[in-house]
Amino acid sequence: MNIIVCIKQVPDTNEVRIDPVRGTLIREGVPSIINPDDKNALEEALRIKEGNKNVKVKVLSMGPPQADLALREALAMGADDAILLSDRAFSGSDTWATSKTLAAAIRAIGDYHIIFCGRQAIDGDTAQVGPQIAEHLGIGQISYVEDLEIDGNRIFARRAIEDGYYLIEGEMPLLLTAIKELNEPRYPSIRGVYEAYSGDRVKLWSAEDIGVDLSELGLKGSPTQVSKSFTPPGRSGEGEILGGNPREKSEQLLLRLREKHLI
Repeated sequence: MNIIVCIKQVPDTNEVRIDPVRGTLIREGVPSIINPDDKNALEEALRIKEGNKNVKVKVLSMGPPQADLALREALAMGADDAILLSDRAFSGSDTWATSKTLAAAIRAIGDYHIIFCGRQAIDGDTAQVGPQIAEHLGIGQISYVEDLEIDGNRIFARRAIEDGYYLIEGEMPLLLTAIKELNEPRYPSIRGVYEAYSGDRVKLWSAEDIGVDLSELGLKGSPTQVSKSFTPPGRSGEGEILGGNPREKSEQLLLRLREKHLI
């Protein structure tokens, strides 16, 4: 069985800043991490591998050259192979162009049974790329997976919803998107780190390697574009502390709200 896990290197959101002039994320000097939901996806693939000697796990990522670090971390966790899609032709991609690029790479890889993705990336929160990959490839998908079992060529998954879950059965090849409730990602081992950085373990692929029309990639192939990003301004003015007992405070609060025509 061959499993492909799509991961993304994202800025650590606790450190994100936005350039007030350009309206873009300031990535210089900001630490990057593997997207958390993608780590859950990778962990589940590795657990499947541990239960079957014939399972191979390949990680795939699209990003700038520094995304090599995320892929090596995935190798250190236990993945067998890694591919980095990095080309100026990919820059400016929205979710549609990103999913089309990843789907083309998966076609180029060829033999796969399960594709894992994280539910969504913390720098975009769209939850669109995984399902779009499945649509491009013409295969089934189960999103928001919080538990799963494999029986032969079939997968039985518990799909989380707001007030419960669905039990869904699917046949391979199948794409699954993972949520944090699925598992607890492991830490890379010391030996895994050593091996991940020994030799050329990460394959670098360009647009030419995946055989896609350049007009369908990057900014040119993106039907949606972000016109502006900005940090909301802080609130002006000082707050007011209401005194008195609870009843008096409630009465004062109601009065202030009426004065501002909020109630």
